[in-house]
Amino acid sequence: MKLENISEEERKQARHPHEYYLVNLITNHILVFVALLGMARQEPHLILIVPAISISILTYLVWRARLSRKRDSWYVFCHWQLCARRSRFFIGMILLMGLGIAAIIASVGGNAVDLRPGHYAIAGLVMLPTLFAVLVLIIMESDAVHKANTGEVPDWLARKFPPPGDYAVVAQADLVSGG
Repeated sequence: MKLENISEEERKQARHPHEYYLVNLITNHILVFVALLGMARQEPHLILIVPAISISILTYLVWRARLSRKRDSWYVFCHWQLCARRSRFFIGMILLMGLGIAAIIASVGGNAVDLRPGHYAIAGLVMLPTLFAVLVLIIMESDAVHKANTGEVPDWLARKFPPPGDYAVVAQADLVSGG
């Protein structure tokens, strides 16, 4: 749904959740992860910094989205809800990855020293869906920043939270339903 009378301040506020999310995805899940991967052989527990930071940021985004209904305009609120939905999805992906890696470690009796090359290969396969989700979410959140900038809200979100009368709808043309 494209809206006409969105102020520059509203557009700026609507970009914030998506920009925070992108910082988490790009800085934490790509740059920090690659940096820590080099040190993982000597200190394997350091790699846990990435999901810890990510879950903290994602939890903040979900919490802030709940506050948004009382604090923000409808347009900004919708963008917080979009970001919160994607945050909850990604928290689930991280938790599934953690369960898979925990199962691998449990299969060798909890001693990471006993891991064999096959275990590392399986761990890589367990991590793959989460890494793929990072790349897809970067694209989706980049598009969400653009939509926040141009006065757009996904149609499914506008149906779930109908706009108040003071918003002038220009077009409804969401080709993809969902978030």
